[in-house]
Amino acid sequence: MSQLDDLYRRVIMDHYKNPRNRGTLDEGSVTVNLNNPTCGDRISLQMQVEDGVVKNAKFTGEGCSISMSSASMMTDAVKGRTTEQALALADKFSSLMKGEAVDFEEEYEDIDALAGVGKFPARIKCATLAWNALRKGIESGQGNHEGIEE
Repeated sequence: MSQLDDLYRRVIMDHYKNPRNRGTLDEGSVTVNLNNPTCGDRISLQMQVEDGVVKNAKFTGEGCSISMSSASMMTDAVKGRTTEQALALADKFSSLMKGEAVDFEEEYEDIDALAGVGKFPARIKCATLAWNALRKGIESGQGNHEGIEE
């Protein structure tokens, strides 16, 4: 195992064991509940969006280390960003999962730790679950949204 692989594993496990932004927000936030029936990952993403800016984002759920660490990284990355910037980050993450070369800004470099997931097609849905919830929440607007990732 290379030192870089080891570092990436440590970053993923840190976000899994010490998730950032785990919890719930008050009513009035956008809530998206998604699950991946293939592996059982579930996420409930809540976002407070005001004037086109993601003021806050929190999540609850259960799943593998990849899905939960990805949710932790995503909520960290989008807070304080415009919805356009958040969607652009989601697009970059999708490209990363397709194995394309993507350069995240230094403040999002933890996300690079998930680059290796693209080599395991069955795990890509785990990594993208939270990002798909983000996209659905921004595109759908206020209220509660339910979905299943196929």
